[in-house]
Amino acid sequence: MPRVKRGTSANKRRKALLKHAKGFKWGRKSKYKLAKDALRHAWTYSYRDRKVKKRDFRQLWQVQINAMARQMGINYSSLIHGLKTKKIELDRKILSTLAKEYPDIFEKIVEEVKSK
Repeated sequence: MPRVKRGTSANKRRKALLKHAKGFKWGRKSKYKLAKDALRHAWTYSYRDRKVKKRDFRQLWQVQINAMARQMGINYSSLIHGLKTKKIELDRKILSTLAKEYPDIFEKIVEEVKSK
């Protein structure tokens, strides 16, 4: 069997990996072994943190809704429970936006929930 030289494909693979490590500090941007390890960690963190980002934003929306709801005389859990019983389907992102940017509309929603 003829001999296979793998230099071209190996260089291509290493070059592609180093391209992903652009902007890293110290030798992790230019040394293949360090770049490979740094990217393994970076990609793990980025996968994990895409989930954490959703968690953090939901928590932020809850705090914003609670703050505005308490100004109007109702707490967060009562507001959410009231929305569910009245079958008003607004998610927390929309409620938070309404509370920040359109407090008059948010106030009408709260009044609707308070009326029984």
